[in-house]
Amino acid sequence: MTRIILSGCNGKMGKTITQCVAERADCEIVAGFDINTESSAFPVFADPAACSVAADVIVDFSHPAMLDGVLAYAKAHKLPIVIATTGLSNNQLQAIQEATNETAIFSSANMSLGISLLAELAKKAASVLGTSFDVEIIEKHHNQKIDAPSGTALMLGDAVKEGLPYSPTYVFDRHAVRQKREPHEIGFSSIRGGTIVGEHDVLFAGHDECITLSHSATSKSVFAVGAINAALFLIGKSAGYYTMKELVAES
Repeated sequence: MTRIILSGCNGKMGKTITQCVAERADCEIVAGFDINTESSAFPVFADPAACSVAADVIVDFSHPAMLDGVLAYAKAHKLPIVIATTGLSNNQLQAIQEATNETAIFSSANMSLGISLLAELAKKAASVLGTSFDVEIIEKHHNQKIDAPSGTALMLGDAVKEGLPYSPTYVFDRHAVRQKREPHEIGFSSIRGGTIVGEHDVLFAGHDECITLSHSATSKSVFAVGAINAALFLIGKSAGYYTMKELVAES
């Protein structure tokens, strides 16, 4: 039985992960980190440093403000950690890379297997279409999401970038600049409304034709299951950086 500490346990995704874990026999949540410490199923700590509960892995699905304390706890206790929190600063991303020298870290802007496949398809499409098509990424999320564009949209942009024969410029705000679209751009558009779980389109617009690669999530459970599977995947792994690509390859 794999023992999980869940950071962000009382948030929407945290509650979804808790429910998914309760339906499984191969893992359990033994403690949580959250500014809201209410929980009837396991102890919750506002300060990770105060936690003394034995565990095998940490799943962080919280807020960027929580990451520093969670990462410090993971390093101090030599615990592998799944980081699914988005909107991280460059300093935090650097801290994650440095921490991979001390423990195993699984990081992804999106825990969905379908999104991982979409990224690979987008990379392949970019390598085939080359300079003949403009690339735009459109993402839609619920009206409570804080960061924009989404971490997944940026991940898809990076996948496209890997397949292109040039280094593109990311454009997030066309309203601020009144000029024609430059050929070597990737444009990002963000939509926020209602209860949209997550929709992402990668649009390749060429001369007289368009190709759109799409993914739509209808439930948060797809991300929860992915995070849990990533946690189980990390058990026994040596210090280093892991992504969905390694998880899929081992499945």
